[in-house]
Amino acid sequence: MAGIRLFNVHYLWEDCVSMCLGALIVLTAWIVGDVGSQTVAANATIVGILVLALGASEFLDLRRWEEGLETACGLWLIASPFILGYADAGMLRYWHFVLGAAVVLLAMLELRQDWTLSNAELTRHSAR
Repeated sequence: MAGIRLFNVHYLWEDCVSMCLGALIVLTAWIVGDVGSQTVAANATIVGILVLALGASEFLDLRRWEEGLETACGLWLIASPFILGYADAGMLRYWHFVLGAAVVLLAMLELRQDWTLSNAELTRHSAR
């Protein structure tokens, strides 16, 4: 039964993983090194900073809209190779697809955990 509880309660480690994913997204342009343009590097930096900031925001004060924005960031990161035109070259597209999927999955898990909580319960949970 302990495994089932893991998916029903919003834990502090989830916010820490979200912040780590954001930092990793920021660093992907430098890790991979084959960034085609400044736009692609700026996109990764902006999305990574947003995911990092949203994770930190959840760490401090839990709100449902934060998971929604994290989901949007992850979906944008998955779609950005196709929209910005680097889907046919380099390893960066794979990094962004995998990291975007991880952000979306984690955000959806957190949203599922927080969906049934009242505003008072969210506030109490934020006071960890």
